[in-house]
Amino acid sequence: MDPSPASAPVPAPSPAPSPAPLPVPGPTAPRAATDGTGDVNGGLKSRLNWLRAGVLGANDGIISTAGLVVGVAAATTDRTAILVAGVASLAAGAVSMALGEYVSVSSARDTERAIVEEETRELAEDPDGELAQLARIYEQKGLQPATAWRVAEELTAHDPVRAHLDVEHNLDPDDLTNPWHAGLASAVSFVLGALLPLVAMILATPATRIPVTFVAVLVALVVTGSLSAWFGGADRVRAVLRLLLGGALAMGVTFGIGALLGATVVG
Repeated sequence: MDPSPASAPVPAPSPAPSPAPLPVPGPTAPRAATDGTGDVNGGLKSRLNWLRAGVLGANDGIISTAGLVVGVAAATTDRTAILVAGVASLAAGAVSMALGEYVSVSSARDTERAIVEEETRELAEDPDGELAQLARIYEQKGLQPATAWRVAEELTAHDPVRAHLDVEHNLDPDDLTNPWHAGLASAVSFVLGALLPLVAMILATPATRIPVTFVAVLVALVVTGSLSAWFGGADRVRAVLRLLLGGALAMGVTFGIGALLGATVVG
């Protein structure tokens, strides 16, 4: 028998190629300061400031003026007396709201300015220490030490004061609260809110003045309560119910006082 032919040599398997190293992401470039909505120009705090003042002013104007005119209407049917009392309440309330908002927001702005000055002074006195502090803060937020240090260096090179104000105080030096905006928004919204119960009371007949004003006020409070809840991200039903109960209570109390004093004076 013929010998079997020699088998062909089997080539050794070539080694599997080493996997390519995964790219190591570098530190994220510092982002421009935003207002939380992607707007790099900021301004969210200022807008929310006057919106808050506007909603509060409208609520105060509606409830306080409604309470006053309902109380006066319970004591007298004299349209002129009701009108004079309502206009006086409107003017006094608008000035009071504007002044109160201006003083309150001015105090907050003074505090913000003091924080900016303090951070500026600390950076001038100990820049290395402030850089290390910034890096530690980012490390505490979850970054690796090397990455945190790199981010701190880049942010410091760009704007050191802004970097510290943002991470330590959530403060934008270009978006400080504005007392003038808050005061003006509060005054204007108070006037607009106060006009509703005043006009409803004056235009209605003597027999329907109080119920018409009561219904108009409750509808207006539903609107302002919904807006307030929407701006603050709160539960709308709860916010509206609070306002409705407060408004109804205010008008009920002043109606009772007006009816009592009116009956006493007449008697």
